[in-house]
Amino acid sequence: MRPAPTILHLDMDAFYASAEQAAKPSLRGKAVVVGGLGPRGVVATASYEARILGVHSAMPTAQARRLAPNAAYLVPRFPLYRSVSEQVMELLGRLSPLVEPLSLDEAFVDLEAGGVADDSVSAQATGERLRTAIREVTGLSGSVGLAGSKMLAKIASEQAKPDGLVLIEPGTERELLAPMSVRTLPGVGPATGDHLRRAGMTTVHDLAEAGEAELVRLVGKAHGHGLYRMALGLDDRPVVAERDAKSVSVEDTFDVDLHDRVRVRAEVERLAVRCVERLRSADRSGRTVVLKVRRYDFSTLTRSETLRGPTDDPTVVREAAARLLEAVDTTGGVRLLGVGVTGLADFTQEDLFAQAADARELAERAEAPERPVVDEDRKPVDEEPESAEQLAARRWPAGHDVRHAVHGHGWVQGSGVGRVTVRFEEPGGPVGRVVTFRIDDPELSPADPMPLVRDPVDYSSWPASLPKSRSGAVSAAGGESSP
Repeated sequence: MRPAPTILHLDMDAFYASAEQAAKPSLRGKAVVVGGLGPRGVVATASYEARILGVHSAMPTAQARRLAPNAAYLVPRFPLYRSVSEQVMELLGRLSPLVEPLSLDEAFVDLEAGGVADDSVSAQATGERLRTAIREVTGLSGSVGLAGSKMLAKIASEQAKPDGLVLIEPGTERELLAPMSVRTLPGVGPATGDHLRRAGMTTVHDLAEAGEAELVRLVGKAHGHGLYRMALGLDDRPVVAERDAKSVSVEDTFDVDLHDRVRVRAEVERLAVRCVERLRSADRSGRTVVLKVRRYDFSTLTRSETLRGPTDDPTVVREAAARLLEAVDTTGGVRLLGVGVTGLADFTQEDLFAQAADARELAERAEAPERPVVDEDRKPVDEEPESAEQLAARRWPAGHDVRHAVHGHGWVQGSGVGRVTVRFEEPGGPVGRVVTFRIDDPELSPADPMPLVRDPVDYSSWPASLPKSRSGAVSAAGGESSP
């Protein structure tokens, strides 16, 4: 534990949904749900307007539609989210050399290591300026927690949501934690929480009062010891600048169970190639190939094969995944498939000429239509033709960017029955008008996302010299005060 609240936790507010609202003027202040839109789709993020209606992350999209039938349901646009995340992480990197990203929208920062804070006053001032900078650069809001440990900084950022800042003064940890639910503590999930509840422990105060010996008896030595320390507000984990990935994987959930063994193998091969693409983009290789299969009855099987040495060869990974599939019974149907690589390394033992050939293969596959390939002659599988609605949904995902030769930039509001409806508007502009086209309109084409802020404030001198906020100073309570 530190004597000053110099560990900062940033969590962007409803990140995906907020980015969509900022990009689409017609969705400002309205319920927005981002996630999979198929029968088995799951909510990735819901805007605060949708959360009021009961929608939350990890909820089945079908259930979300029943709760919020008038919300906008959009397919994620990860290129946009990654771009905004890079802007945010760059700002954090200017504050300190010790930045520990947890996801695209969340990170810890060691302010003391960056020399920008050494007490409560300087830490709060830095947190407020960071929130202002994020809004100026990205147009989005983030919540900030400041404390003497990572655990408490994360708890503080949760309390600050949405769009706020909370600082926990060192020495007040136990008093703050005491009335909170045991589920507040890291590692206490539904099962552990229910187990503790049956033992009469529902608050953090109950855990502290029970003592370490009782918690060890209830949940085991390792978990019990850690749980007791957290109940006392003790957490000595450092902010780690680089978290070394242990594996790289991709997986897909299918709207309809796959029964055709040939189709299943084709999907496994496709996932293997995607996995290698991610592996190579991270400049890594791996030694163990893992296959994940979730069957019709929700039972999940994993199979693995360890190779003689690390590889980033798509042919090697694809063939290993296919061998693993041979040992899995898929006759009842498959709802999810995944391919991963573990045992990561920074080098390979493959022939360099073979790697060059495989790189060309990856490029060709990226440009070619994604049709399953299954036999030795590499002939495409004959499948049932897709309906007009399926073709429209695949070609024009809801929420994605398009450009029309006459109307300019817009986004897909919906598609089906051979038609696609587009709203033509841009970030920062007025609400646009809606036009419907045929899905094969030659003047309509997919487009890249536009920046959320056209002329962001220059923060190249951050944090030594900061421009004055255009939106006014930010109060410690989280709201914006009047200029």
